[in-house]
Amino acid sequence: MTETAVRDLAEDRAARLDEAGGFWGRRISEDTANARLTFKAAGDGVGAVATRLTAGRHEFTVDEPAGLAGDDAAASPVEYALGALISCQVVVYRLYAHRLGIRVDEISIDAEGDLDVRGLFGAGDGVRPGFEAVRLKVEITGPETPERYEELRRTVDAHCPVLDLFANPTPVSIELARK
Repeated sequence: MTETAVRDLAEDRAARLDEAGGFWGRRISEDTANARLTFKAAGDGVGAVATRLTAGRHEFTVDEPAGLAGDDAAASPVEYALGALISCQVVVYRLYAHRLGIRVDEISIDAEGDLDVRGLFGAGDGVRPGFEAVRLKVEITGPETPERYEELRRTVDAHCPVLDLFANPTPVSIELARK
């Protein structure tokens, strides 16, 4: 990418962040109830154990590898969970870098999660079915000091919605209905 293209992309990103920040700032200052959003997704079972999901106008498939009874037609639910965490982190890094005046030229994030399948298959008392641990490796390039990037990391960690889902219990209610 040329230097001009990089600059244009950065300017476009800054304009979008300013526009979104201004919109939400005005909307919330009018009435804090405007800050509440409800996200929805729906899914139907397909294939051996896959799910076809719809979220807004987007459709995607989630599956399992063959070793977990799937057709390996798409990423697994836990891979999508890691992907959701990565993508949310990227958004919040960019949002707060802009807000704090911290230049981020490039950002990439790798995630790993350790899962003991005994919890999934009920083969171990006290073994949770979810991740035992998740590790993120955030790589940032730019001209700032390490202290500024650490300030950014702390701010992102305090405000990332998907990190919050991983780090804190979230009340979930389940209603089973027969068709």
